[in-house]
Amino acid sequence: MKKIKKLKYVLLTVLITLAACDEFTEVEPIGPNADNFFNSEEEYEAALIGAYDLLQGTFWNNLIAVSASDDYGSGGDAFNFDQPVVQNVNYMIQTPADQEQLRSIWQLMYAGMNRVNYLLENKDKLDFAGKDEILAQGYFLRAFYTFELVKFFGNIPLKVAERNGVPRIEDAQVLAGDELSMQRVSSIAVAYDLIQEDLKEAIPNLPVTQDQPYEITKGAAQALLGKAYLYDGEFGDAATVLNQVIASNQYDLTTGENYVNMFTTAGENGSESVFEIQYTNVEGAGWGCIHCSEGSYFVQFNGPRSPFDDPVYASGWGFLLPSQMLYDLYDENDARRDVTIFDLRALRDSGGNYSAPREDTGFYNHKYMPRKADKAGNANTAELVHKNNYRAIRYADVLLMAAEAEAQTGGANAETYLNAVRARAFGDNSRDYVASEGALLDVIYQERRKELAGEGHRFFDLVRTGRAKAAFDAYNANKPMDFEPVNYTENKNEVFPIPQIELRLALAEDTWGQNPGY
Repeated sequence: MKKIKKLKYVLLTVLITLAACDEFTEVEPIGPNADNFFNSEEEYEAALIGAYDLLQGTFWNNLIAVSASDDYGSGGDAFNFDQPVVQNVNYMIQTPADQEQLRSIWQLMYAGMNRVNYLLENKDKLDFAGKDEILAQGYFLRAFYTFELVKFFGNIPLKVAERNGVPRIEDAQVLAGDELSMQRVSSIAVAYDLIQEDLKEAIPNLPVTQDQPYEITKGAAQALLGKAYLYDGEFGDAATVLNQVIASNQYDLTTGENYVNMFTTAGENGSESVFEIQYTNVEGAGWGCIHCSEGSYFVQFNGPRSPFDDPVYASGWGFLLPSQMLYDLYDENDARRDVTIFDLRALRDSGGNYSAPREDTGFYNHKYMPRKADKAGNANTAELVHKNNYRAIRYADVLLMAAEAEAQTGGANAETYLNAVRARAFGDNSRDYVASEGALLDVIYQERRKELAGEGHRFFDLVRTGRAKAAFDAYNANKPMDFEPVNYTENKNEVFPIPQIELRLALAEDTWGQNPGY
């Protein structure tokens, strides 16, 4: 089937409980435990599906990541902070007291890790053909959940044990009481090492193709490994593994109308999809548990505020507004501009049916705008269950990561990969790189900015390359006079605060401590 069906009975004791409570964890496991489970291949597969399920909670990650970018304003209600954490992040004034989306990222990514660990700690209970592939998918998922946590929160607390002479994330659930002995890993670099080890274990046992679009392939694991190397500054290793993805010939850049429609539901799981998070609108959710649905809430934020009447697009919350600076980066003949940015300035300026959001630019995040055709048939509550998939890793991203790694190491392929992405954008090779444009590495960074805008990569690209302060200074110097400045502070805003309530629930205010500057 196209989408993941939620496995209701795999509810595990998680590091941070997903319900309000007075203790660190008080959630009892529901349904089978390891004593009467993992007795068949089907039960291992069921546990794996339960681990996949938390991927759908990453819509919170995408919302915060795009809002943190210098290229997107938070938007929202023009008169009130209706999503204060999103808006605080946009201005880089977030604090440990902020909960909502930041807390959900912390909770749900740890929950995903713990579901994987439930599978992995029982990996030796039964042998059967195909088990190695199931475990490999588990190691990928744990690496992905960990990667998300490290991007947002830095050197996070993990259970670590040596295996085969190498430090590894322990194949064991985090249970109540473990927080008292757990420590934060010593550095972000160490965290990336642990992520890389999980992916290196996964890759040999993953197939090149899968029967179901949600299942992890070898190429997806190699791409994430290359990304983890890139974030860790290991450019030679990144170039090696990303070149393997390219050489596999499993992926291709979509072109023409297929590119124009790539971010629609009709364009899901196409030739450019390396790793795509699957959503469906068939199961509802409620405001008390937004992440309980199978759909993406992220999409709702990108639509223009009501009243808004359009034959194709539905209204939304009016968040994540592209800046004029971003719009002006694109050449008029660059196909990416209209794929990335939906321009409603004419409607706004004509006094049409338009409700202005906060710090209105007249631009909207076109890649993930809600469309009426997609919204038809949404289960209640309709705003919470958009079926639009999230393209977590695209082949264009792989090409640009490989170009960056090659440029950093003097490799021969950097220009080739850069030019391939440009040729898709302009329909020919008329925009191939020339030295007069400037340093190749800087041009690649700029190409990533244009190619991946609105997808949640920009802020973390700025942080990992040490360019965040300069980017936000440039925004502040060029923003409209009536827009608020971004208060980016070096040695602080590279990561987000751990929600204070989570430190208190874990009794870890002293042992783990808060991130610097918060």
